[in-house]
This record gives sequence, C-alpha cells and structure tokens, in this order.
Amino acid sequence: MQKIVKAKPVRMADIAQKLDISTVAVSKALAGQKGVSEELRSKVKAMAEEMGYRSPGVVRMNRQAKGFNIGVLIPERYVDFSESFYWRVHQELAKCAMPYECFTLLEVLSDGVLENHQQPKLITENKVDGIIMIGCHMADYASAIKNAWDKPIVFLDFYDAGIAEDSIISNGFLGSYLMTNYLIERGHSDIGFVGTLLTTSSITDRYLGYFKAMMEHRLCLKAEWVLDDRDAETGRDIPIALPRELPTAFVCNCDHAAVRLAKTLGDCGLNVPDDISIVGFDNYQFVDNGGVGITTYEVDVPEMAKSAIRVLIAKLTDTPYKRCMRVTGGRIIERESVKVLNK
Repeated sequence: MQKIVKAKPVRMADIAQKLDISTVAVSKALAGQKGVSEELRSKVKAMAEEMGYRSPGVVRMNRQAKGFNIGVLIPERYVDFSESFYWRVHQELAKCAMPYECFTLLEVLSDGVLENHQQPKLITENKVDGIIMIGCHMADYASAIKNAWDKPIVFLDFYDAGIAEDSIISNGFLGSYLMTNYLIERGHSDIGFVGTLLTTSSITDRYLGYFKAMMEHRLCLKAEWVLDDRDAETGRDIPIALPRELPTAFVCNCDHAAVRLAKTLGDCGLNVPDDISIVGFDNYQFVDNGGVGITTYEVDVPEMAKSAIRVLIAKLTDTPYKRCMRVTGGRIIERESVKVLNK
C-alpha cells in the first residue's frame, strides 16, 4: 500500500528562498509593515498565495471561526445603480469569508432607516454574530449601532475620528494626490475636483490629496472648480453644475462621478478627452457613455475585504490583534480619458 505523505506547511523561509530575499523582508511584507517597497510586497503576497502559505494566526482563526454569520450593511444610496462599487466589495467579502466556513448576509439600509436611526433587521432579529458596515457617511447612525449592539463591528471604506472602532479604508489621499500629479505631468495646470466635500470621509480625503498636489505645484485653486456631485444631507446624486469657465481637467472622487461628468460635458457639446480630461477613482466603471475608457486609481478591493474579514473574525474568536485603522494601497490604471497637453 502506498504511503500517503502529508504535505509540510509552507514557511516564510520557503517564500524567502523562492524570491531570494531575507525572511525578515517576507515577514514585513506579509504583515504590512514598513521597510519593503510596494513592488516587493506585491511579489511576496503573490508568491505566498501561489505556494499556499497561511500564517499561524489565520490557521488558529480558521479552527475557531466555523459557522459564524457575518452581517454586511450597505446604505441603499450606494447600490441603486447597476455597477455599484459596493456590490463588488460585498462579493469579495463573501469570497473571503468562505475559507473560514463563515457566511455573509447582506442588508441594504434605506434612507428612512438611516435618518430615523432604526436598527437593521439583521441585528433586531439576531441573525448575525458580527457586522461589517460599508461606506456609511452618517457618523451618528454608525455611533448609534455601535452603542446599541454589544457584538463586534468593523467599518469598511469609511472612518470617523469620533468613533473608536476598527476601520479598513483605501488610501484616498495618496490615490487622489497621484491622480492629480498624473494630470499635471501631462501638461494640465487648470484642474478642478468633483465631489461634495465633507459628505463622506473618503471624498474629503481625496479632495485633500488633490489640494496637496495643486499646492505643491503652486497651481491656482478656484472654488468654482470644486463641483458638488451629491446632496450633502442624503448622499443622493444631484446634477453636476458646470461653471462658466472650465478647467482643462477634473479629478473625480469616484468613477461614477467621472462617468456622470462625462455625460454632462457631452450634453454641453464637449468631448472627453479632446475638450476636457477626467480621471476617476476605484476602477469599477470602465467607460463613459461615449465609450471612452476612464483613467482611474484602482482600489485593492480583495485586500480590503480580506482585512475586514480577518479583523472581524479575530474579534469574534478573541484572537489577539492590533486595533487600528488599516489603509490599503492601489495603482493608476491608464485608459483614454486624459489628453496630453505638453507633447
């Protein structure tokens, strides 16, 4: 009878040997610590996944986490168009929960539920063991949920300085800073921003990234070039009103806003990118209505989802972890929505 040999677990040293780097570098890359480049971090993570590496902490959590029901809460205003970024986030959360033998249950929160501070049915009917709240811009509602419920919560794609809770966000500040510099490097100096300030933490962070890039290059910041894209109270889309004098380019707080801006410009007889260049954020809505691909900043959704699930399960299983705000990276995706002015 052939003897079955149990495969040895993959160690950090094995990954280090494959990539010809030190074990310390592998450890820092997998732990998200400083001291390694983003390029090397990506290579290490890809090799770890290819080799089937699992950290001891994850293995312990897997043994303890079986059978948890994880609630996912998303405001309705963010899922009422067909290609919502948050549908993709929810899909990734469900995928990341599967290895732990956990299941996700989605509840879409109506404006009435948010405004009246009503508890989600997932909570009132005791259907879940923990909650992941996605993109909730109403800090008082998030605070009400946290104060009324004694089970673990994780915030995803938003944070609030007044609420002591674990948050996982994309690096909106850096991403928007890089996108603004991308336009500047291609000869644009008159650049506007699309997004209603202070409506969400992510929009404000992205505006500040844009602001820093413009300030560093000593470029003019005109208030009339900062365009609202949604109602400050409800978060619902509003028509994007164009100023009389237009810049040559706009940094948009998300791809949805970029596509809406392209349509508004088209309705005024202006073409993207020949007349106005635009860049987006998130990389989930690839083209505008005219078929032009949107140059954008891609958010690492799988990594955000993985972090959210790991943190929530650590809380559910009383596994030691570091409470903090976790910030994930991203990259620029070039398409056709930017005209080069300095050829």
